[in-house]
Amino acid sequence: MATKPKRSGPNLFAAAGLERDAPRPLADKLRPQQLSEVVGQDHLLGPDGALTRMLETRTLGSLIFWGPPGTGKTTVARLLADATELHFEQISAIFTGVADLKKVFEASRHRRELGQGTLLFVDEIHRFNRAQQDSFLPVMEDGTIVLVGATTENPSFELNAPLLSRARVLVFKSLDPEAVEKLLLRAEEIEGKPLPLETEARVSLARMADGDGRAALTLAEEIWRAARDGETFDAAKLQEVVQRRAPIYDKAQDGHYNLISALHKSVRGSDPDAALYYLARMFDAGEDPLFLARRVVRMAVEDIGLADPQALVICNAAKDAYDFLGSPEGELAIAQAVIYLATAPKSNAAYTAFGAATRAAKEGGSLLPPKHILNQPTKLMKDEGYGAGYQYDHDAPDAFSGQNYFPDALGRPQFYDPPERGFEREIRKRLDYWTKLRRERGGGSE
Repeated sequence: MATKPKRSGPNLFAAAGLERDAPRPLADKLRPQQLSEVVGQDHLLGPDGALTRMLETRTLGSLIFWGPPGTGKTTVARLLADATELHFEQISAIFTGVADLKKVFEASRHRRELGQGTLLFVDEIHRFNRAQQDSFLPVMEDGTIVLVGATTENPSFELNAPLLSRARVLVFKSLDPEAVEKLLLRAEEIEGKPLPLETEARVSLARMADGDGRAALTLAEEIWRAARDGETFDAAKLQEVVQRRAPIYDKAQDGHYNLISALHKSVRGSDPDAALYYLARMFDAGEDPLFLARRVVRMAVEDIGLADPQALVICNAAKDAYDFLGSPEGELAIAQAVIYLATAPKSNAAYTAFGAATRAAKEGGSLLPPKHILNQPTKLMKDEGYGAGYQYDHDAPDAFSGQNYFPDALGRPQFYDPPERGFEREIRKRLDYWTKLRRERGGGSE
């Protein structure tokens, strides 16, 4: 007589009193079940938020969610579908081609014929090429789908204008420390135990998460796994245990441009502390120090100029010092140059003057210089008046002849207007004095 095979599967596990499901990550356990549970996006989901107002009508238009990872874009899309009774369909642009899109659109049309609308959530939508993005347009226009696209990149640069014109862009913000703390409190409640962290370490954990809620919860899990009975971590031990998560920073994308812009504007705004902060963040994220050195040189000529002529010298010296020392020692030279620029007197007069002169040169590029400042290498040119009447400035009183050097048809435009700051205060004194002498000596109209 054959014996019955032993039963396997869920019932066997249940009979043995074992957990059937594999352990779930903490971020999945804490996934919000309703929109009111989403943290850190009050500008969208608060009482007067953009999405709150939309939901009051129980209808949605197509949307683009733009924001960094771990800010709730996927979760909010899923909950919007629930709130508006739309079928939720999710795809990723990384794994989806045009043929796959056609299948999704066809299923959505069929669903619509049965009276069921579809919210199509497209993760990483910026990874679709132009043709793939264009394929969404007809089904958005005829109501086959409500498109909700998610992207970490600037939609203005990464998405087609026709697609953007049919969707509203909503910005998701990085989670601030208060929002991260809310997540950690929920995690402690679900796990039934506190995080073994001192107060300073808890603050440090929020910084490590870099505004990413999923990363904060992953770090919390690592801490619980690493802590021995009765052990509590201070900030230094926390860094050692979790090996510090790398900051979110893509040297080819928005993070790169946002931080260099913040550094430049902090220097321009004479805030050395903010400038050092952004410089340190870029170093920490692995930015090329020579790229930073080049940008610092640019700041010297654009925002300090002749208000402090040593600024350019200091910045070039910092670049040479980095070339000589390498990392990390050479980074201090670049930091020193940044402090120098931030604390230097500011002037964009040379930058503005060169821009104005460039525009004038393009407009009057065919105008000849006045003949008196041209050389006369041939007899014909001498007979034509080349060089006639030229005054050698070193032979004039004050080494200043006051003659006109502009093309006659141009008059005497002014491009350089130094401010009363830094060394340019002295330059302005000289220019004012030469203007007075020029009037006295009849050297062209003012």
